[in-house]
Amino acid sequence: MNGGALKKANIALFVPLNGCPHRCSFCDQRIITGKAYQPTEEDVHNAVKTALSSSRRYNYEIAFFGGSFTAIDRNYMIKLLGAAYQYVKSGDVSGIRISTRPDAIDENVLDVLKSYGVTSIELGAQSMNDGVLEKNGRGHNAQAVVLASQMIKRRGFSLGLQMMTGLCGSNAALDEYTADKIIELSPDTVRIYPTVTLKGTRLEKLYESGEYNPMTLSESVNLCALLLDKFSKHNIEVIRLGLHYSEQLEKDIVYDNYHPAFRELCESKLMFDKFMEVCNKRDIDKSGNITVWVNPSCVSKFIGQKRANILKLEEMGYNVNVKSEQSVLPLEIKLSVES
Repeated sequence: MNGGALKKANIALFVPLNGCPHRCSFCDQRIITGKAYQPTEEDVHNAVKTALSSSRRYNYEIAFFGGSFTAIDRNYMIKLLGAAYQYVKSGDVSGIRISTRPDAIDENVLDVLKSYGVTSIELGAQSMNDGVLEKNGRGHNAQAVVLASQMIKRRGFSLGLQMMTGLCGSNAALDEYTADKIIELSPDTVRIYPTVTLKGTRLEKLYESGEYNPMTLSESVNLCALLLDKFSKHNIEVIRLGLHYSEQLEKDIVYDNYHPAFRELCESKLMFDKFMEVCNKRDIDKSGNITVWVNPSCVSKFIGQKRANILKLEEMGYNVNVKSEQSVLPLEIKLSVES
């Protein structure tokens, strides 16, 4: 397969809860993934065949998600990997991606993953503050993230790190600290998951008792927009921002700070902040006609959902006209002003 010019896509299979020795405060993967079923080798074959039968061509990776792949029964893990590896060897997919816990990585398991064509390993770091990790029942400390990340990179795997914002015991400053420590580890990709309080989790009980005060949606958007910019400045791709939507997820939310288009809200906030930063630096006169040039993919993001950014700028006295320009990088802006 010549995947150089093709868009990347995952053929995702979820292995929910299986193998995880801990139940974190926030976790109910049956809700998050909408699945409790454990995939079989046949499921791997069916998922790949379905993806490859699509009329659209992608550079596929087979992805085993669920957060504890290397902690499941070793024979079961090898059966799933063996089924997936057939498609790596044939060239139908470019590799295999797995997600796991930092404390479920060692040299022996990396040997197995390497032998079955695994190319990318994502670690659920969640926080780099030991107090936050302990309070949320993660069962590992920040040093485990560091050591596992170093082993993964040393062995030539692509490293992905996942973090959560707004966990019990955390705050915006500690979440920024986590992002900074993740940047020091130089991962190839990052996923940012704002904490969502779900029914049946320990986090629900902590919320009901008053021990946990979740971030509001607005606070979460403001923070994650900042983190998105922070990772971008270090050339680290944020491949996911916010939980995947499902009807079950929305039914089981306890505290309403979830939005199905969370990433777009963050990107709109980031672009609004960049506009204001340029205006303040250049001391732009509000009375002028301001043209904002953005990448074609970002026109709606700058305008905002329900024209939120434009309406806010109008309330502030700015007369803004938005135009697309291919030469402008995504999430960046250029301004021109006519008096």
